[in-house]
Amino acid sequence: MSMTDTQLAAHLAKIAGKILLQVRDSGMLRGKALGNAGDETANQFLVHTLRAQRPDDGLLSEESKDTKDRLGKSRVWIIDPVDGTREYGEERADWAVHVGLAINGVATSGAVALPGLDGGIVLDTENVAPLIKHKGKPRLVISRTRPAKEAVAVAQALGGETIPMGSAGAKAMAIVRGEAEIYLHSGGQYEWDSCAPVAVALAHGLHCSRIDGSRLRYNQDDSYLPDLLICQPELAEQVLSIVASGA
Repeated sequence: MSMTDTQLAAHLAKIAGKILLQVRDSGMLRGKALGNAGDETANQFLVHTLRAQRPDDGLLSEESKDTKDRLGKSRVWIIDPVDGTREYGEERADWAVHVGLAINGVATSGAVALPGLDGGIVLDTENVAPLIKHKGKPRLVISRTRPAKEAVAVAQALGGETIPMGSAGAKAMAIVRGEAEIYLHSGGQYEWDSCAPVAVALAHGLHCSRIDGSRLRYNQDDSYLPDLLICQPELAEQVLSIVASGA
């Protein structure tokens, strides 16, 4: 049975999540060793399956050596087998599986699985729900270990609430799911940290950009993509203005 790109991404993210839960629930590993085993196992499954299902496309994975062959491709899958390896190793819920597709440098299709949540959840770029509007003070998801100073400044300027959370995918999906309104990151990331989450967020009508307001570009020679803003569209101008002012 042929699948659309989004259907393939969602299916792979869901199965990779189940594999990761099996590795975790074996009880044989803990902490960093569990994280390393999860990364390796999920990466093997995702890489082999994508190469079989989309042999003409490029591929960039956090857990595989980057050969640069992808630079000559217009379609490139960008994956993070375990986003939030620390949280996964600590057996927390705030980790994710990212399977994204960039076409001509734009995060176009993809899925983010949140296997650690009860029952597991997969959000993708085809099954889109209306945005949930929050009437109170804005809520900002921030790193549970290294909160970005810009995010803290935005929260203070808006009188908002900060919610510490693990992986980038978990934070981005919190905005999609209406659990918060703003995710601002400035502490350094790579393309695999945001490609799938940005594709899903864009499909759901959210604002996605660099923190200077410029476009996010993928499948670049240097895969470092240091900052990110995902937020409710009506908040974007205000957030970007606060960041630009250095408040």
